[in-house]
Amino acid sequence: MATNISNNKQETNNNSSLKNSYAGKQVYVGIDVHKRTYSVVARVEDIVVKKWRTSAEPEKLATQLQRYFSSATIHTAYEAGFSGFVLHRKLVAAGINNLVVNPASVEVAVHNRVKTDKRDALKLATLLEVGRLKGIRIPTEEEEYKRMLTRTRQQLVEDRSAIKNKIRMKCHQMGLINSDERREMSHKLVKELLELSSSPQLTIAIETYWEVWQNIDTQIKKIESKLREQACEDSHDKTYRSAPGIGPRSRVFFLMN
Repeated sequence: MATNISNNKQETNNNSSLKNSYAGKQVYVGIDVHKRTYSVVARVEDIVVKKWRTSAEPEKLATQLQRYFSSATIHTAYEAGFSGFVLHRKLVAAGINNLVVNPASVEVAVHNRVKTDKRDALKLATLLEVGRLKGIRIPTEEEEYKRMLTRTRQQLVEDRSAIKNKIRMKCHQMGLINSDERREMSHKLVKELLELSSSPQLTIAIETYWEVWQNIDTQIKKIESKLREQACEDSHDKTYRSAPGIGPRSRVFFLMN
């Protein structure tokens, strides 16, 4: 029993010593971000001092970093991607210096092309420590929300193009469109194709896709209306409108991107 108590005290002292050993030091942390988890590697003075995996909760990670490296100056980095900038804002709010980097700008060694979470996190931590990472500009939350409309519109435009192609392919498959047909898929052309269709199955398929297409058109118009409102509220609107070649439509999307 006495031995166990002694060991416990020694472990506590070691942990306390470890916790305090980072006081006044620079800690460099690479974060490999995934949908459900973060893979994290920390370096101090050219040495990896900690590796861990945690759930993808920005506040939780910020708390962990503050606890593990109390009284140290913490620098973190992760690659821009699907996760956006919520993690960045939480880290900065916690007093942590964070960079969000363009994945294409991260160096890849010739002999180190195998991709693993820990290796990616280590690479970020290493490059961060030697000053070879450059962060991208972080938009404000307001800017992100405004950009969300233009990007949603773009996604809808892409969805609409995919629907048009599906209608064309089905009609080409059943001989309603030949390989020499160069007309753009339009609502008028869809009506013509429906008149040519002698198959109830093909008619249903075309009409189903066409209905989706028409609904997408409606949603795009709603978003464009809101974008015009936002553009008119922009303080630089008059400046952009004065530029040659910037018309009403292009001005809207130029302002919001």
